[in-house]
Order: sequence, then C-alpha cells, then structure tokens
Amino acid sequence: MNYFDPFSLPFWVTIGVAILCGAVIGLERQLRGKPAGVRTSCLICLGTAVFVHLGSGILLTGADPTRVLGQVVTGIGFLGAGVILAREGVVSGVTTAAVIWVLAAIGAAIGFGHVLGAIALAVVTVAILTGIEFLESGIRLLRRGVHSHDQDS
Repeated sequence: MNYFDPFSLPFWVTIGVAILCGAVIGLERQLRGKPAGVRTSCLICLGTAVFVHLGSGILLTGADPTRVLGQVVTGIGFLGAGVILAREGVVSGVTTAAVIWVLAAIGAAIGFGHVLGAIALAVVTVAILTGIEFLESGIRLLRRGVHSHDQDS
C-alpha cells in the first residue's frame, strides 16, 4: 500500500496530526502576538512531515533518507534566523525561532510515523511556553517588593 495515497487513512492521519500539532503551538504564539502564528506553525509542521515522509520512502540502492532530514534542519534554521531581530542592542524573536525549530522536529516525528510522540511534544512545547511565561511574571512581581527601593537610591 502506498502510504502517501490521499485515499488512505494513514495519509490523512499524518496530515491531520501535523495540522493539529502546528495549530496548538501556533495558537499560543498568535495569542501572544508573535510573528509565527497558527498558519505558519501548521505549514512548518505539515511541510516537514511531508518532506521527511517522502524522504523515508526512498528505496533506491544507495539512497540515504536521513539526508532529507538534514536538509530540512538546515532550511528551518534559515527560516528561524529570519524572525530574529536586533534593535538598539536588544535581540528579539529568539523564542519564536526556537519554536520554529521544535515545530520542524514535531513534523519530522510525524513524518517518521511517531504520531503519539509528536502530539506529546506539542503539548510539552505549549506547557513550556505558557509555564515559563507564568514564572517570569511571578519573578517580575517579586521584584516589586521591599528590595526594589534599594535600586532607586
């Protein structure tokens, strides 16, 4: 059976899981007003899953499907670098670039058939993004305590 047949269930499971994982992470980014939102995240995850799956299906003698994965990693690094900006000594977009990197990893897992692992990674990614934001907010609140006056003197 051809795994990349649009009339087969495995094809749509791959597509659906890639879009779902991308959408979950992309929604968190979009709600925070970050450059890579739902559409971008879905497309990164889906594109990576398709490329990796197609690369893993190469059965020619001497073919190395891991080369496709290596090229995807290089391309995603370039895409991530495009969202990093430096203005007046402040660098921004590094977290978005890291999220793009993780989206590609999730897409690669899906492309290799590790669907449940990919879903778990998407949940962990959102948990990291929201959990660390919560901790950072708490630390900012702690800085408003009695010791903040020492810095004003």
